[in-house]
Amino acid sequence: MQTNRRTFILAGGGTLAAAAAPSDQVTLGLIGAGGRGAFVMTVFQKDPAVKVGAICDVYEPNLERGLSTAKKGGSTPKAYRNYKQLLADKEIQAVLIATPEHWHAQMVLDALAAGKDVYVEKPLCRTPEEGVALVEAEKKTRQIVQVGMQRRSYDLYQQGREIVASGQLGNVRMIRSWWLNNYLDSRPVQKLEGVLDWEQWQGPIQKRIPLNPDIFRHWRNYSDYAGGIVADQGAHVYDGIHMLMNAGYPSAVTAAAGKPHRPGYDTPESVVVTAEYPEDFIAVFTINYAAMRYKSRNDQMNHLDGDKARMDIGREECRVYLQGAEDAPAAERRSAKGFGWATDLHVQNFLECVRTRKKPTAPMALGFQAALVVQLANISLRTGRRVKWNAKLNRVEV
Repeated sequence: MQTNRRTFILAGGGTLAAAAAPSDQVTLGLIGAGGRGAFVMTVFQKDPAVKVGAICDVYEPNLERGLSTAKKGGSTPKAYRNYKQLLADKEIQAVLIATPEHWHAQMVLDALAAGKDVYVEKPLCRTPEEGVALVEAEKKTRQIVQVGMQRRSYDLYQQGREIVASGQLGNVRMIRSWWLNNYLDSRPVQKLEGVLDWEQWQGPIQKRIPLNPDIFRHWRNYSDYAGGIVADQGAHVYDGIHMLMNAGYPSAVTAAAGKPHRPGYDTPESVVVTAEYPEDFIAVFTINYAAMRYKSRNDQMNHLDGDKARMDIGREECRVYLQGAEDAPAAERRSAKGFGWATDLHVQNFLECVRTRKKPTAPMALGFQAALVVQLANISLRTGRRVKWNAKLNRVEV
């Protein structure tokens, strides 16, 4: 935010508060007011020039909570129960899409057609075909699209990218990443607290089933609606790897997994993914949501194995270990404000780009690259084969 585009007025208690210039003001619409959507909305509201003009959700408790949360931040948004009505609202300039994964692609396309700038949570899409369509749509629009892969804007990862680019690590031929947690003790949800428009929630899914409260609450782990925990978390991890290594699309992906152990889920909680890249390295990601629980600052790590040094980068810290002296780091970086700040930085970048029309840090093409790796991993699990990606023809080859 440029202070020379602000005027200052006295707020209550004699403190100074910034008043937004009209050219800075952004009216936001939220589509999907669940936990993540409502939270990211509050991050948007930290910018005094942002007004939440509308909120849409098909689950009444979420809609009510979203409206209440927005009002606490100083906005009085309209309520919508159909996202197309929100997109038709001419006061809305940008939308935050924080719905379940199976709705992302269609909502992004519809938002672009309506002339809205878009901040969409990851994974960007469910299938390679959706991703190709989204990237093509991005080429034909002037709208700003930011995928919610906040490591792209995170100071720690930007510093890590500089270390790799400097050559300190030498040749990096392998990256080993892991994410550990546990969801096996969660009980199936039997009842919802309020009214849900289940038919509208299912939306583009062709397989229609009766209302299932557990799918609504745990959609990430049902294959009809999402790619499982490996896709949900793997999109973040692989995007971070792509950023650190300045890499593009994978050339091939192989995956192996254990069976699902949580009753009802049809996606595995323990998965190993090996992605091969034209840039001459492989990235191995292991996720295990049947492990012991760690503090959030310790639950995810990436080891970049160079022939001169190794770099370890997690949520909060980055360390470099030199060859022959791996007992103590030769260099250490720590985020100024911690991993939670990454979302603030990512939202700030999006808003800056909305105002300046510059390219954001996580545009559609990068969002698809990250989603594609885990999509190919799931195809590999289904087929039991190494799956290739033909980047020239934009298609899967098994």
